[in-house]
Amino acid sequence: MNIARIIEHFFFQLGQWCQWMWMLASRPEKWSVYYREAIRQADAIGIGSLPVVFIISVFFGAVTAVQFSYQISGTFVPNYYIGYIVRDMSIIELAPTFTCMLLAGKVGANIATEIGGMRQKEIIDAMEVMGVNTVAFLVWPRLVAALLVIPMLVVISAGVSIVGGFYTSIWGNLFTASEYILGLHSFFEPYNVFIMLVKAVVFAFLLTTISAYQGYFVGTGSIELGRASTRAVVFSDVAILIADYVIAVIMT
Repeated sequence: MNIARIIEHFFFQLGQWCQWMWMLASRPEKWSVYYREAIRQADAIGIGSLPVVFIISVFFGAVTAVQFSYQISGTFVPNYYIGYIVRDMSIIELAPTFTCMLLAGKVGANIATEIGGMRQKEIIDAMEVMGVNTVAFLVWPRLVAALLVIPMLVVISAGVSIVGGFYTSIWGNLFTASEYILGLHSFFEPYNVFIMLVKAVVFAFLLTTISAYQGYFVGTGSIELGRASTRAVVFSDVAILIADYVIAVIMT
């Protein structure tokens, strides 16, 4: 019985999300207002998230280099493969997936809380009385900002991860700098960068719309606002992992 209710609730939420997305597709009433808000959101997402993205990227690049060095020690695999593995792992998987899952917890929760607070304070209801398409007005600037800024953060994350793997390995005497740089130049496929950017755009779309949806339909009370923020993070992370698998199957 509980499983049936869970399935029923899932399809209800999915249908409601699709209807909500159709409202989002409408044309904005005033582009200048959307432009100013999009710039503000881009600054909050990009500049506000840059320090934590930088720190996380350094460490997952370093951990990848150290652990792969441990795996190949005592084998016939040359050391320069570490640079090759760190580069491709950062570009294809670690930078887009982990960065966007991190942003789902930071940016997604913030979006759900902002819009949910406006719903509970009846600001959204007042805007609807004035004839404003609140879905488009509240979500479009955040979505445009995320689609522009999050791919940039992913690119920065990939670069910082590669550099972090380099310096950690050199300081730990795992191999020489020339070996790591040789690995960075070996077997490079520009198509992998395209996969990274596709993932970044898709993940940015998912975490923004899911988080905004959870905030838009929040219940009354601070407990419901907290639950909406939690659901925004959890559902966004699950959607990102599913999309990651689908993109990997289709594009590789």
